Amino acid sequence: MKKPIDTASAEPQYVHADERRAAGKALRDKVPREAHGHWKVPTHRRDIVDVLDESNANRLQALVPIRFGRMMQSPFAFYRGAAILMAADLAATPASGIRVQACGDAHLMNFGGFATPERRVIFDINDFDETLPAPWEWDLKRLVASIVVAGRQIRLSESDAARAARATVRSYREHMSDYAGMRALDVWYDSIDVDRILKSLDGEATRDRLRERLEKTEEKNVPEALFPKLVEHRGAAPRIKDDPPLIFHPTADQAPGLEAGYREAIEGYRASLSEHLRTLFDRYKFCDMAIKVVGIGSVGTVCGVALFMAGDDDPIFLQVKEATASVLEPYAGKSLHQNNGERVVVGQRLMQSASDLFLGWTQGYDGRARYVRQLRDMKISALVEAFDASDLRAYGRLCAWALARAHARSGDAALIAGYIGSSEVFDDVIGEFAVEYADQTQRDYRTFVKAIRQGRIKAIADA
Repeated sequence: MKKPIDTASAEPQYVHADERRAAGKALRDKVPREAHGHWKVPTHRRDIVDVLDESNANRLQALVPIRFGRMMQSPFAFYRGAAILMAADLAATPASGIRVQACGDAHLMNFGGFATPERRVIFDINDFDETLPAPWEWDLKRLVASIVVAGRQIRLSESDAARAARATVRSYREHMSDYAGMRALDVWYDSIDVDRILKSLDGEATRDRLRERLEKTEEKNVPEALFPKLVEHRGAAPRIKDDPPLIFHPTADQAPGLEAGYREAIEGYRASLSEHLRTLFDRYKFCDMAIKVVGIGSVGTVCGVALFMAGDDDPIFLQVKEATASVLEPYAGKSLHQNNGERVVVGQRLMQSASDLFLGWTQGYDGRARYVRQLRDMKISALVEAFDASDLRAYGRLCAWALARAHARSGDAALIAGYIGSSEVFDDVIGEFAVEYADQTQRDYRTFVKAIRQGRIKAIADA
């Protein structure tokens, strides 16, 4: 007769939130919060031009000058395209030892509004190309430094930019403390919808501007509105319009599988969808695909837009993006997913409160991993150029809220909250880091522009 398991003496599976907070606080003995407060250039920091050049090895070489041309526009644009540089720099900074599913590129332009499958507009992180389990501090530092770089871009005073940075950290700290006290399911159910956004904003004029943008976005970003802008008819078949060098039909060399109509890649994508969604997807028939240059850091990777039709007036556009290894991988460890498209999709589903209905992954004839989602599903991005000091503070707080919620889903919110504490110490030290790293970004940008002028790398402006 088997001896029954003594459940009373078994190792406990649950630790009270207060105990986890205390454990987080104890981590300060090894890594004091003040240790995060300054940026020091690593002794053996590599030449930034060499790093950026190496990052282009597997990109479409004809598009690389466009990538550099976009990065050349400003220090802020450079910062957005240089996640690979900051990943190496962050790896040299102190870390508490607490890991989460990190975004990997959490600058402020990678947050925004979009539609859920239930057609609610929510605010969340919207770019996961670099997602990987990693220290939570890395995401927060990249976000807060981007606030300072953006503040300088719109010519705010140094004090206003620094205040926006501290406000961002404070928002992360306070929301993480809130999530630490919530039930696990409540954290996962939580989302930042329009009503909550409007309540968080100061001033009726700001709220009115947001409502106006929402109305315009709903009108222009639905598939039937995109159709006449992106598609032309040649004979009976609809075809995506060429607009080189930003939208163009690939050659067989650029897109292996072209002659077969991408049959295997589409079937691989279909298999990544849940069974009930395959029924919906099967109503659509593939019509055309073109390469579409997007973003800054993504330029040169194989990104495209595919047109599917369920009827003459029933289109859907799917964005197909190449997924390469995360820039965090050399420092945080290799992904557990063999297909980097799957890595992106799993990370996105883990961090977002609601993900796109058609989110999935596949692999092409060329062996490149890809992930798929709808193109512009009511997507709303920040108009940073129109921000004043108050707007930047409000937006930083909103981004930090979304980041804290994402980290709380995959990490231990009580442990992180215990480490951060309830005082303004952490706000100040991360704010100091952000200002000093923004200075580093300006130095790197000058080096980058000088390399272009010297002919070390080529950059061209695009429309």
